[in-house]
Amino acid sequence: MKLFPAIDIKNGQCVRLRQGQFHDVEVYSQMPVYIAKGFQASGATFIHIVDLDGALAGYSVNDDVIRSIVENVSIPVEVGGGIRTIQDIENKLKLGVGRVIIGTKAVENPQFVKTAVMTFGADKIVVGIDAKNGIVATDGWEKLSNYNAVQLALDMKEIGIRTIIYTDILRDGMLSGPNVEHTKEMVEKTGMDIIASGGVSCMKDLDDLDSIPVYGAIIGKALYENRIHLGEAVKKYMGKQ
Repeated sequence: MKLFPAIDIKNGQCVRLRQGQFHDVEVYSQMPVYIAKGFQASGATFIHIVDLDGALAGYSVNDDVIRSIVENVSIPVEVGGGIRTIQDIENKLKLGVGRVIIGTKAVENPQFVKTAVMTFGADKIVVGIDAKNGIVATDGWEKLSNYNAVQLALDMKEIGIRTIIYTDILRDGMLSGPNVEHTKEMVEKTGMDIIASGGVSCMKDLDDLDSIPVYGAIIGKALYENRIHLGEAVKKYMGKQ
């Protein structure tokens, strides 16, 4: 199981939201680049970044911070938030980002995702599915769609997507444990590389996800609150590969 330490950026700062609520925010660092360097020093092989301002605005906002992170670490970075056009993807890749996460646009326009895969390759495009009770949410989690999360993943698989980041909004930032049941359903029904996100609070939660088994797990608040030591987690879970 791969581990993806997370950096959520709002107003240029490293923050965490509770249940995706933009008014319920806690700032953990004024310098996200230092957080990224610490993750790399702890053995991380990939960093997960979300431009929260971009997710809400519908366009990239924190590119300067993202560029700084990419330039100061030697491990790949994946980025989501506000990516709505082919030009947005191209711009992110030009920053040196390893792969781009498409969220809202995948729901609104699956053809866009297909074009992105054909243009940049499947290894550069990941789809982020953010769900509440199995129903997909969009626009920075502000709106609920009529889309079932598993069905959206299967539709993405048909057009060439191999990796899905599956976030349970109700668990995100709550340290309440991941939604193992829904995540397992996603793994079993799609056969895709599923990266679980939301609610990871301790090593036991990672054990549960590893047993499904998911392809990867995103860890955010548990790292910032020192509930999980990244170096120990890397040795335990990524040492199996």
